[in-house]
Amino acid sequence: MAEPSPDRVRLTGMRFRTTHGVYDFERVEPQDFVVDVTCDLVPRAASDELATTVDYAELSTAIAGDVTGEPVNLIETLAERIAATCLSRPLVSAVEVTVHKPQARMPVELADVAVTITRRRTA
Repeated sequence: MAEPSPDRVRLTGMRFRTTHGVYDFERVEPQDFVVDVTCDLVPRAASDELATTVDYAELSTAIAGDVTGEPVNLIETLAERIAATCLSRPLVSAVEVTVHKPQARMPVELADVAVTITRRRTA
């Protein structure tokens, strides 16, 4: 019998304006970054108490700190930082993070550049 799908908390379309990037102009001219996060949760007891799940308001604030904090060169590095923040919550067993950089300067016209990573709790 197949294992049931995990409970999930999704935060999508979190938008920030900040200065991540490899090039000097990216560190001077803020760009939009959009973050989507899906957290798989450990099974929980039936309860209507906030303590039995992930407080998504608190998590969104922590993610905002990750994105608006110290600039990084790569959106892959930013995604790793966000994943670590999510996995630091004891009820999160795995996380998928997508970081979009829709204003990335590219040699061809496109709507978005994004990186998606998936990480699981290791122990």
